[in-house]
Amino acid sequence: MKGDTLNASVEIQEAEIQEAGFAAVRPLLEIKDLAITFATSNGAVQAVRNAHLTIMPGETVAIVGESGSGKSTTALAAIGLLPGNGRVSAGQILFDGEDIANAGEKRMIELRGNSIGMVPQDPMSNLNPVWKIGDQVKETLKANGLPSGPDDVATVLSQAGLPDAARRAKQYPHEFSGGMRQRALIAIGLSCQPRLLIADEPTSALDVTVQRQILDHLDKMTTELGTAVLLITHDLGLAAERADKVVVMYRGQVVESGPSLELLQNPQHPYTQRLVASAPSLASRRIQVAKELGVESDELLAPADATAAGPAVAEDVLQIQNLSKVFKLRSGFGKSTDFSAVDDVSFSVKRGTTTAIVGESGSGKSTVAQMVLNLLTPTSGKIIFDGVDTSTLNSREIFAFRRRVQPIFQDPYGSLDPMYNIFRTIEEPLRTHKIGDKASREKKVRELLDQVSLPQSTMQRYPNELSGGQRQRVAIARALALDPEVIICDEAVSALDVLVQAQVLNLLAELQSRLGLTYLFITHDLAVVRQIADHVCVMEQGKLVETGSTDDVFDAPQQDYTKALLNAIPGARLMLPPEVA
Repeated sequence: MKGDTLNASVEIQEAEIQEAGFAAVRPLLEIKDLAITFATSNGAVQAVRNAHLTIMPGETVAIVGESGSGKSTTALAAIGLLPGNGRVSAGQILFDGEDIANAGEKRMIELRGNSIGMVPQDPMSNLNPVWKIGDQVKETLKANGLPSGPDDVATVLSQAGLPDAARRAKQYPHEFSGGMRQRALIAIGLSCQPRLLIADEPTSALDVTVQRQILDHLDKMTTELGTAVLLITHDLGLAAERADKVVVMYRGQVVESGPSLELLQNPQHPYTQRLVASAPSLASRRIQVAKELGVESDELLAPADATAAGPAVAEDVLQIQNLSKVFKLRSGFGKSTDFSAVDDVSFSVKRGTTTAIVGESGSGKSTVAQMVLNLLTPTSGKIIFDGVDTSTLNSREIFAFRRRVQPIFQDPYGSLDPMYNIFRTIEEPLRTHKIGDKASREKKVRELLDQVSLPQSTMQRYPNELSGGQRQRVAIARALALDPEVIICDEAVSALDVLVQAQVLNLLAELQSRLGLTYLFITHDLAVVRQIADHVCVMEQGKLVETGSTDDVFDAPQQDYTKALLNAIPGARLMLPPEVA
């Protein structure tokens, strides 16, 4: 009797809502008991099982979890872009009430763009290298029946945070920085104002200020257009700050979900607890240890072999003196203009320490790294490595230099040869420098895979068979193969989930302590900077605007630009325990 009364009450309420002119709100996307299976040479592999999540119109839901947990696979199923050997083997994917789990290609093409947009993770694999950026935006607008003139293209690019959009539209992907390429992808994904936007690590390559600009734009769409966002991210601070709900995936299953702040401040599942505990905080481990021991942080910079005879001062292994780099940019009709990517930059790096270069995309960070690696020729200035000007090195000396200074690049898709299996990829520098025999090289590769937390069975696989985080770990293993003295890390952990990121940062710190390695760390992630760096160099538009010890720069920044970078860190306070926040 009581149940009949309740049902009658609900029906009356629904009728009143409809009379008032409102439709009952139903989920925009609802995934129920989803299973995804891949056909492999060893049989069927179930990558996702019993997955479930709900996204209401205008809601932002974040999926978090380590690489290979099934985050991106679940999202690709929702837009019908699973690889050819993948299929939805069970469950439902309801988009606005319609089950599209096994919809035909024609129907999915109708939905993509105007109804469901996609921002993929890797810009180099998803932008056509022989098409100008503007043409690629124009193609998307035309395919969805929208105005596609130069002004429309420029508007789309400027909304995604690209400055001087009209000129940038005439450039090719290789002329953009990593962050600018990612913004171009974001522009394409947002161009048709979809009802649901699937954003797969949309800001992993962006500095914090541009990240805020992009995420503010997503929030604006959510508010004004009712656009829902499915955000795939390994940044728990970003998830806490930007998402209404968080879904945690582990080994293909949803293990926990709920309101973002509540879930991240009070995680229930052991795996979620590990994720939160591993997230980089604004308190540097090195600084925390110094305070616990009652010593000044500068004392931690002394080399490991410092003796009681007196305070040893670490020597400068790398000196950058008045470094500049000017590029010629095409401006049309055979003309070109000068662009100063690096402008009179000077700093030094002490042996056995970590120096971080931070700044927005296009600030010149990676250009400095490429000149230090002797991959770009400076327009002016000097790079002194171990007392020698690198511009004076002959070909034989450069070959020896490359063994002592190794890079870890930002983009594992572009830095790994797709035709080499993982064993050959990591072994290649050993063979190139004629180190050891076949058996010793195989042993070394196995040790390196262990160091970066990859199973040894990975050796026979190829880059396309690995997740983005796994590929980056392979790149790190390859950089360590020659036991270098200096490692240039260009966004080396930006593609990694927090658990693997913590492992890699711990590994880098351990190797530095044990082998006396020196790191030049290029990054936009200031939380990582505080965790690993001894010194910080802040760059803005090619110039070095502030430098100092990490605790000085973070605790007492002198420049407004540095303050803006620190204030833009996502979730800085949200990730604190409830009693502190």
